[in-house]
Amino acid sequence: MKNNFDYLIIGAGSAGCVLANRLGKISNNTVCVFETGPNNNTWKVDMPSALLYTMHDSKYNWKYYSEPEPYLNNRRIFCPRGKMLGGCSSHNGMVYVRGHPEDFNRWASYGLKDWGYSSVLPYFKKIETWSGGENLYRGGKGPLRVNRSKINKKFPLFQAVIDSAKEAGFDEFEDSNGYKQEGFGTFDVTIHKGKRFGAAKAYLDEVRNYSNVEILTNFNVSKIIFKNKTAIGVEVVHKNKTQIFYANKEVLLSAGSINSPKILQLSGVGNADYLKNFGIDIVHNLPGVGENLQDHLEVYIQHKSKLKETLYGLSTNYLTQAIEGIKWFTSNGGMLSFSHLEMGGFLKTSKDYKHPNIQFHFFPSLVINHGLVNPSFDGFQFHASPNRPKSRGSVKIKSNNINDDPKILFNYLQNEEDLQQMRDSVSIANKIFAQKSLKRYLGEQIRPGKNCTTNSQLDEIIRETADTAYHPSCTNKMGNDKLSVVDEETRIHGLRNIRVIDSSIMPDIVSGNLNAATLMIAEKASDLILRKKEEPIEASYYS
Repeated sequence: MKNNFDYLIIGAGSAGCVLANRLGKISNNTVCVFETGPNNNTWKVDMPSALLYTMHDSKYNWKYYSEPEPYLNNRRIFCPRGKMLGGCSSHNGMVYVRGHPEDFNRWASYGLKDWGYSSVLPYFKKIETWSGGENLYRGGKGPLRVNRSKINKKFPLFQAVIDSAKEAGFDEFEDSNGYKQEGFGTFDVTIHKGKRFGAAKAYLDEVRNYSNVEILTNFNVSKIIFKNKTAIGVEVVHKNKTQIFYANKEVLLSAGSINSPKILQLSGVGNADYLKNFGIDIVHNLPGVGENLQDHLEVYIQHKSKLKETLYGLSTNYLTQAIEGIKWFTSNGGMLSFSHLEMGGFLKTSKDYKHPNIQFHFFPSLVINHGLVNPSFDGFQFHASPNRPKSRGSVKIKSNNINDDPKILFNYLQNEEDLQQMRDSVSIANKIFAQKSLKRYLGEQIRPGKNCTTNSQLDEIIRETADTAYHPSCTNKMGNDKLSVVDEETRIHGLRNIRVIDSSIMPDIVSGNLNAATLMIAEKASDLILRKKEEPIEASYYS
């Protein structure tokens, strides 16, 4: 096998797929992509409702867990990460949220002037073909099919929640990725014609058979090889054999917010004092590698349902499962063609926040242990999470062995403001659930429950039950301070011929799901590598 390429891409997740496409379409570039996991060619990926299959399968998922979280009663929190072509875009909930324009203007305020909203908007447009048609804010010619969910037209319960939110005094948004994010409504989704449309389908399939692009599955990168602080290649393990691949131009690290800092640390890039404990030869002392870890933490507000319009029957009734399975396998239709996470909202809990600080997802069932346990009755819930938590954690290796999981500590709720926002989000959810449009559905509250009457009781329920929204990020932050890892062009500070391009380089987390912003980062980074630039788009927005 050829072992010399212009670009070596570590990880075929969302960012890696974009890079492979944009660099591989330049015919005089040779590109090699390394993915630890297998191909994503399975119905378990394609079927929108089947996301739990790959989330809980170690063949397709890293299935990480955090260390005991000190502010969550020492619970270890599940941290699934995609391990297949497409990465997390092959097992996520398919909700497509860019974040708020102010998120990117905040990044620009850190000295990252080319990452403000006007600079990133062209790349968001470049990604997508949107069902609503191209306009100032939305793209119409991109590789990713993005569609506004119509789940409220199919299932009356979803429309009842939207109506109740309006009765509670909240707006309905027209396009949460356009002029105005705030309000309730159906989200954009990466579901097209009843099937998941992830990054591998959007970007990788186009270049899969190009003669200048090599896509290697089940190849695990154990470390990056440096010579005089210049990245020259990677060491890879495949079928228990170690191989070396060399980069003529650059090594591009796109392994995600957990594995990218892990690989850097194993390669001798990170906090030198810490890495010396594992006998690792230090290439470059960069203390910020693995620091600044952020995630969205959710509290569930759960009710029994008086009507049988939830997913309970689909979860427990074999006949319903058979009927819906036939619908999907024969025509990509029926209940299984939805993720059922396709409606929610963005709200401010107080006037102290310039733009929405809470995201809600509605789900027409009860989530128990990440879907591993079926509910015993009809129910539904809101997931509510602070958009921009102030708590910070870290990712650190435990040994010098690539096969050992890293030490992940989120420090959820370390900051009191995060807890206050969660309390406030429960009050908002209760207000919406109490409106007349949901009266015929609303049964007994399961969580927090009628016996929860004080803040201290609610705090304990949050600490005992809150869980991740699966959005780890920010562990190789872009910036210029002492904990920054990459510069404005995604190059690692102090090293040559190496960039980090994935959600780990976010300076701080965006207000919503992460996949869209991760794709944008990779689109923009591709132009930086190719020395191209999209012209900024000046567009007003509602904050």
